[in-house]
This record gives sequence, C-alpha cells and structure tokens, in this order.
Amino acid sequence: MDPKTGDVVEKGHELEGKNIKGKVLVFPGGKGSTVGSYVIYQLKKNGAAPSAMINIRAEPIVAVGAIISDIPLVDRLEKDPVRMIKTGDRVLVDANEGSVVIQ
Repeated sequence: MDPKTGDVVEKGHELEGKNIKGKVLVFPGGKGSTVGSYVIYQLKKNGAAPSAMINIRAEPIVAVGAIISDIPLVDRLEKDPVRMIKTGDRVLVDANEGSVVIQ
C-alpha cells in the first residue's frame, strides 16, 4: 500500500493498481510487522484511507491502526466477508454495532 496515495502496490496482489481511498476495504486480516499500524495511520493523515475495514479476524496490528486512525473496523461476522462481499458492492458498515449490510 502506498500510504501517500492509497494505491495497492504489492506485485501480484489481486488489487494491485487499485486505490482504496474512501472505499470499504475487505481483507482476511493483517500481515507483517507493527509498521502496518503506522501505514494505516499514514493513509489517514494523507487523506488516502479507506472509509472502513472489514476483516475475517482482525489482529492487533490492524486493530491498532484502525483505532489510532479513527477508521471503523468490523470482524468476526457470521459469514466470511471475503467471500460474501465483491468488488463494487455497496456496503454499509456500523462498527459500533458490529454490523455490515451489503446494499
């Protein structure tokens, strides 16, 4: 992820070349080191952050990044969000209630 633009830059990633700014980002969970929290924070500071994040199971790096960046994060839904939500779906996320509605 380019923290200045929100572009996915990881070679071979299915979202390579896409931009996450203002979108609901759905992914299984975090990977890598604690720098992940900082990348999420930098995305927010640069105005390139997703509007919300949905994980199968969030781990501390993603959770901390969401908290310090004030980005809604929902995980542990009844159904696998990676399988249920498709690119282009309109999604309403309520992190206070822990709910996700595909519109």
